[in-house]
Amino acid sequence: MTTSKFIPLSYYREYPPQEMLRRAAAFRGDMQRRRTLRYFSSRPVPHQVIEECLLAAGSAPSGANLQPWHFVVVTDAQVKRQIREAAEREEYEFYHGGAPQAWLDDLAPLGTDEHKPYLEIAPYLIAIFAQNYRILAGGRRAKNYYVTESVGIATGMLITAIHHAGLVSLTHTPSPMGFLNQILGRPKNERPFLLLVVGYPADDAVVPDIGKKVFQDIATFV
Repeated sequence: MTTSKFIPLSYYREYPPQEMLRRAAAFRGDMQRRRTLRYFSSRPVPHQVIEECLLAAGSAPSGANLQPWHFVVVTDAQVKRQIREAAEREEYEFYHGGAPQAWLDDLAPLGTDEHKPYLEIAPYLIAIFAQNYRILAGGRRAKNYYVTESVGIATGMLITAIHHAGLVSLTHTPSPMGFLNQILGRPKNERPFLLLVVGYPADDAVVPDIGKKVFQDIATFV
């Protein structure tokens, strides 16, 4: 059995209650400005900004600290076109007979359809892959734990970091997404989790006039 090694938690910061409340309220207000966007500018974004956001996502907790994720950052125009064409094929099937009518009715207020031009316009596509198992020396497989939960947390932190940096994003999940493995050359132990579109909003960007549930509908103290 491996002997555990522990170090002091020397970098924890505690704040007085009033400062905690101020920070929590300020963060809540900032996050409530975040909107999912479908109208992107082609303006370039510094590579270092995306790298910092990915490092923040990589600090997420994970099952047994195995960090079962991989982020593929796509900037090449030809690769983005391939992804768009493959995604639109899947989306066409979804919107034209693949999805139950109730699902399409729920999507109607968002104005979505099979056309995804932003997949080529936005400067960055980040394909997030979940690693179901590891490949050890000699080709032996080893299980990863709580993969979906771990990758979901890391993805949420990535979206938060992108917003905090002053950018906008869109979570895109065409189904199935196996074409991402093929286009991006990812191994069989990885499955596409989500495609994140990242950049600046277009000058004429609009968003649906929708709201969020009130506190009483999302949380309970017992």
